[in-house]
Amino acid sequence: MKLGPTLEERIRRLEDRVAIGELIARYCLVMDNRDVDAIESLFTPDARVWSADGVMDARGRQAAVDMFKGRFTVLGPSNHFTHDRIVEFDHMDPDRATGMVLAHAEMQRKGQPMLAAIRYQDVYQRCDCRWRFRERGLSFMYYVPAAEYLDALGPGIDTRMRAYDHAVPADWPENLPTWQRYYGK
Repeated sequence: MKLGPTLEERIRRLEDRVAIGELIARYCLVMDNRDVDAIESLFTPDARVWSADGVMDARGRQAAVDMFKGRFTVLGPSNHFTHDRIVEFDHMDPDRATGMVLAHAEMQRKGQPMLAAIRYQDVYQRCDCRWRFRERGLSFMYYVPAAEYLDALGPGIDTRMRAYDHAVPADWPENLPTWQRYYGK
């Protein structure tokens, strides 16, 4: 009868958690530094990068690199920073984990200062002895011009996705089942 994870297994999980945290931080630096050569090192060969609004959906490492290169053409300086993260390890596969990362970004898009609140939904995979993103999904509470930030968070406003040609509803929180249950929608 096994009583629980061994000390060695627990230390390995702590090391894995730190390595995944560094992967998450490295992603922000690579994006902000426009380090195109380093993008590939963040992802597994079969990676998928997508956004809830459908604007992004790259399948495969090279497709992800190409997608980010295309996005960089309309972006000026950016500053991505993460807050909290939740990482859950797969009990059946020691080389796989899932997670959610809460983040913000300050950026310039088409010459205009923008602010974004982001949730990353991740699948992490140990690949070639390093943790990498196997999947990275982005959803937004807002993506707005800095001048519209206060207005976008006003009562009753759900059209907080304003990065593109016309404003559309945000990905969350209004679409979350817990939000809808609470507000009886």
